[in-house]
Amino acid sequence: MRRGAARANVPATVRGVVFDVDGTLLLTDRSLSAYEVLPGAIEVLGTLKERGVPFALLTNGSAHPPAEQAAKLRAAGLPVDDGQMLTPSSIAADLMVRHGIRRALVLGLPGVGHALREAGIETVYTGEPGATSVECVFVGWHPQCGMEDIEAACRAIWSGARLYVASDVPFFATKQGRTIGYSFAITAAIRRLTRAPMTLTGKPSVSALRFVAKRLGVPMRSLAVVGDDPLVEILMARRAGATALAVTTGTTRREEWVRQSPSRRPHAILSDLREVLGWVTGPDDHTQPARRARRRAS
Repeated sequence: MRRGAARANVPATVRGVVFDVDGTLLLTDRSLSAYEVLPGAIEVLGTLKERGVPFALLTNGSAHPPAEQAAKLRAAGLPVDDGQMLTPSSIAADLMVRHGIRRALVLGLPGVGHALREAGIETVYTGEPGATSVECVFVGWHPQCGMEDIEAACRAIWSGARLYVASDVPFFATKQGRTIGYSFAITAAIRRLTRAPMTLTGKPSVSALRFVAKRLGVPMRSLAVVGDDPLVEILMARRAGATALAVTTGTTRREEWVRQSPSRRPHAILSDLREVLGWVTGPDDHTQPARRARRRAS
């Protein structure tokens, strides 16, 4: 694939943008306590705001409630409103309410269950009374997870609880390189024991992108999804018919993007995050940036 090359069947108009966070807009350390904003991130988000283009940040990280996470990103310099920050817990709460879930066992830090509680779902944790008498188990960011947690989840599932999972991604990008996704490992143990099907609430679930599209008021096919992982953001975008834009600042290098199968192949590999702006049509812009980008790549 040539530099910045676009793929066939690119939607003619992009009217909203969904950004991955880790590896796309910033890099954190493995403890999730320090941020390094990546080049162009502040400028891109600021310009989209000025142009009135709706955008959201969709992370698979579930450690913090969305508003708390947004505040941390603002402190790092990113111009992000609370409502523009979305986590798998946001999608989980929406799905659980629609599925009639009223009580959930949460495997994760307190922030994992925050959105559920805001939606009126009762949350319990391992060791609390009735922890296995629930309608679902929700697995999120849980670095201190132990066998007691896994056993509680299994007992709840054996008693009829459904399994919801924030992220089924094995790795994410940090300043120290690839870091293990805890919910992936925890879920693998639970499913090995129970063989339970799972409902994925984070990326690459199309439910996640559908939730974001509704929040932004933009059809999924009119969204651009920007990310660093072919198995996460790009796969989600392809499944939903959105525009898939890849960066090389996270888990995937340019030569690795080139080798991806069609279902994981981006419409374009960005050499600089600021190239996102050339793909977006603002509310008062009647040009077609995607076609301009295609011409630039030819």
